[in-house]
Amino acid sequence: MPNTHRQDQLGRVIAQELSDLMRLRVKDPRIGFASITGVNVSRDLSLARVYISVMGSPDEQRETMRGLRHAAGFLRHELAQRLTVRHVPEITFTLDESIARGARMLDLLNQISHEQQPNSIGAPSAAERLDSDER
Repeated sequence: MPNTHRQDQLGRVIAQELSDLMRLRVKDPRIGFASITGVNVSRDLSLARVYISVMGSPDEQRETMRGLRHAAGFLRHELAQRLTVRHVPEITFTLDESIARGARMLDLLNQISHEQQPNSIGAPSAAERLDSDER
């Protein structure tokens, strides 16, 4: 059974430190409003996959990811100065679109809810229809 506690702990520390570094030390104009949504560290602690959420258009997202990939070496070097580990994991950045997908799903659910409200006055709800079908 692998010990995932060390992976999780290192992932949390990397996320915190990278967030601080991105905010204070990275001066690349391509990097827009980006936030770290998660970090997965491999079992052997040699690779850290950093999930990034970027607010903006698809072009701004692409440019931000290019800027972060370009700064990966610098960020890894800075992490080495801040972390107390023998080997700092290689950093890869991955665009996390889960927040955008979640917002889209919420918009669709709200749209469906608003479309059904005027038509459902006096009409039985789905639960009421199921109850009547079972009888």
